[in-house]
Amino acid sequence: MELGLVGLGKMGGNMRERIRRAGHTVVGYDRNPDLADVNSLQELVGKLKGPRVVWVMVPAGAATQSTIDELAELLSPGDIVVDGGNSRWTDDEKHAEELKAKGIGFVDCGVSGGVWGLENGYALMYGGEKDDVAKVQPIFDALKPEGEFGSVHAGKVGAGHFAKMVHNGIEYAMMQAFAEGWELLEKVDSVTDVREIFRSWQEGTVIRSWLLDLAVNALDDDEHLEKLRGFAADSGEGRWTVEAAIDNAVPLPAITASLFARFASRQDDSPQMKMIAALRNQFGGHAVESKK
Repeated sequence: MELGLVGLGKMGGNMRERIRRAGHTVVGYDRNPDLADVNSLQELVGKLKGPRVVWVMVPAGAATQSTIDELAELLSPGDIVVDGGNSRWTDDEKHAEELKAKGIGFVDCGVSGGVWGLENGYALMYGGEKDDVAKVQPIFDALKPEGEFGSVHAGKVGAGHFAKMVHNGIEYAMMQAFAEGWELLEKVDSVTDVREIFRSWQEGTVIRSWLLDLAVNALDDDEHLEKLRGFAADSGEGRWTVEAAIDNAVPLPAITASLFARFASRQDDSPQMKMIAALRNQFGGHAVESKK
């Protein structure tokens, strides 16, 4: 099938390549002309045959809103817009209503896979009407990992981004646990090789995981994480998870504590946050701050 893809950064560019490898046609637009296949959203829409599917991979908030507003004026009834960025689920309902008024369908899709997604595939969580999802299904199938799992129709509009938000909240807590364990091991004089302890956990333990593998990668690059400043940003999804927990009276002590730990990293050079920063860089290519 044909797909219009808006936003060709770290995620979007690799997604374009993976979809093309699956045999589909992708017309990509980015504000950076060196990355784009076309010069404008209008040109992108003009190159696609109807009914069109346009996938948006731009930062959440104002950038996503302006892109959807422009597409609403360019697309035709029966076309579909997919928001694959990290939008808040409450925005999805607004976008769906805006597009529905013009006869355009809307699907929200949480995407996980980071810089490794091109080769390994992307975990996809999508929400929307069944008929709209069906029109995008060949692209979901191209992007997902090989095998039975890695893709789910999570429910109504907003469910995809809500599921991705909870996924990221869990990710916060898991990374925090690895970071706390790493700092404690580093602190004790009797422990002489923390990196190899982490490596030993990669087989036969209940905490073996991709995050553990990435932690070992980071320690191989910088055994004591001495090159990093103990600072870790938060993408917003951890905050939204905690806010949703409050709204629904669901206790999330581990996820909430991990979010607050990131706030603490902005006050001091936290050893734990060196590991959090290293892991975020390993799986998602997120920026790290070096010591000066």
